Amino acid sequence: MTTTPDVAAFDVDGTLTVRDCVRPFLLRVGGWRSLAWALARSPRATLAAAARRDRDRFKELLVGGVLGGREVATVERIGEEFAAEVHGGWLRPDTVARLRWHQRMGHRIVLVSASLGPYLHPLGQLLGVDGVLCAEPRRAGDRYGDGLEGLNCRAAEKVRRLDEWLKAEGIDGATVWAYGDSAGDRELLARADHRLLVTSAPVPEQPEGRAA
Repeated sequence: MTTTPDVAAFDVDGTLTVRDCVRPFLLRVGGWRSLAWALARSPRATLAAAARRDRDRFKELLVGGVLGGREVATVERIGEEFAAEVHGGWLRPDTVARLRWHQRMGHRIVLVSASLGPYLHPLGQLLGVDGVLCAEPRRAGDRYGDGLEGLNCRAAEKVRRLDEWLKAEGIDGATVWAYGDSAGDRELLARADHRLLVTSAPVPEQPEGRAA
């Protein structure tokens, strides 16, 4: 008899961490001047994104403006340093404890986040997770291009990426647990068999009625 595997999908910013990570990382790479230039370089696009409250387009403009033209190796080195900082002081102890519970139970763990790949992949390694699905800056050879590779990993895109990953891993029939804290996680939470909306209240180390 084959046992159905369990997979725990965690959002990152505000769920596993105590704060947003995207803007601090972009500031670490380029500083305030680079961030301001990223928005000023395409004023019509920036104003249109702001008028539509289009967070995805706004993010593309920021990421492309700050990372575009920079060497991938240099940004990834900064990303590793940034990931170590996040791991050392920005994680929520309660949600990390729940992640560790899933690991003790033998569940597969995947990060599903709109955070950026250059630091989220090394953070995933530090946490010992099985997969990282996130916003990936566009590459042009050994340098970054303009914007993101594909769609921003939020809302319905989180579900699409997760289902694609499950299928690739051969576990598309898995029991899914999901953790998120914002409107961008609604679809992911709705997709799950077990879900938890993370708020300011402490997350129990293990689900009620479940042994460690």
